Amino acid sequence: MIYIDFDAVHRLASVGSLVEPLRRAFASHALTPERAHYDLSTPQRPGTLLLMPAWRPDGDIGVKVATVFPDNAHQGLPSVNAAYLLLSGQTGESRAYIDGRALTLVRTAAVSALAADLMAPQAPEVLLVVGTGALSRYFVEGHLAVRRYRSVLVWGRDPSKAAVVARDLAARGWPVKAAADLESAARSADVISCVTLAGQPLIQGAWLKAECHLDLVGSFTPAMREVDDDCMRGAFIAVDTLTALKESGDLIEPLARGVIAQDRISLLGTLIESKSFVTRPQRTVFKSVGVAHADLAVARHLTHICPAPPHSKARG
Repeated sequence: MIYIDFDAVHRLASVGSLVEPLRRAFASHALTPERAHYDLSTPQRPGTLLLMPAWRPDGDIGVKVATVFPDNAHQGLPSVNAAYLLLSGQTGESRAYIDGRALTLVRTAAVSALAADLMAPQAPEVLLVVGTGALSRYFVEGHLAVRRYRSVLVWGRDPSKAAVVARDLAARGWPVKAAADLESAARSADVISCVTLAGQPLIQGAWLKAECHLDLVGSFTPAMREVDDDCMRGAFIAVDTLTALKESGDLIEPLARGVIAQDRISLLGTLIESKSFVTRPQRTVFKSVGVAHADLAVARHLTHICPAPPHSKARG
């Protein structure tokens, strides 16, 4: 069995290198049961357990076990941890064990980059990333892989954390700096990527440019929201999976109030299959909650290009 640890995932694949494998995966047909979602919360500590299986009729089986403990950040620990097991579809034998946190980080950012390639303005100038957790760095990398930006802004509730993220990314030669004021940053942005665990909307539709592209990642429960209803009103909306319609507060609440209509929401896979870029003169929104066949596609890609079973220990 191949063992791919946290560092090996990053040696084998960049976020940008996963865009095309994911494009093919979303246009193909994998079986993806609804993920099991368990609330592990206590009065002292919120927590979630996710079980995400997927398989291809002609190939591999994969399952990811993931946990989300938002308060881990206060202890300097990752909020999201996971393990991924890839199995043979012919015999059921284990083919690979992959560090699930690393896989999730690169997969999540690559799916949003793929959506931006289809939906974002063709010549944007300013990218705003809202959030300073582990994902923020990957999302800057992903969006830069599919579009050129004159400026990249990073905003977080803690300005010192935003400054650290911006400093680290600017060291790679990217035009990144911290934003002091969220409203001003949002008003200047052509693309806004939200990677937070916010319970209340951070972005207001009144701040946005008419053709702004919103990339919403953080909300995966009905109680979580990153944007207000006005951000969604009149927008062209796509999702990675229809499960998002009943899991994310960013969709559940506007749907319940009639701000948006379910029959006007597109699947990312449908956009890819139609081979049409979204060039509408209106706001676009991509909402992702994570889908297991994307994890499977990345796991298969990693195992195919892994030269030999690595023997280092997993990190994180």
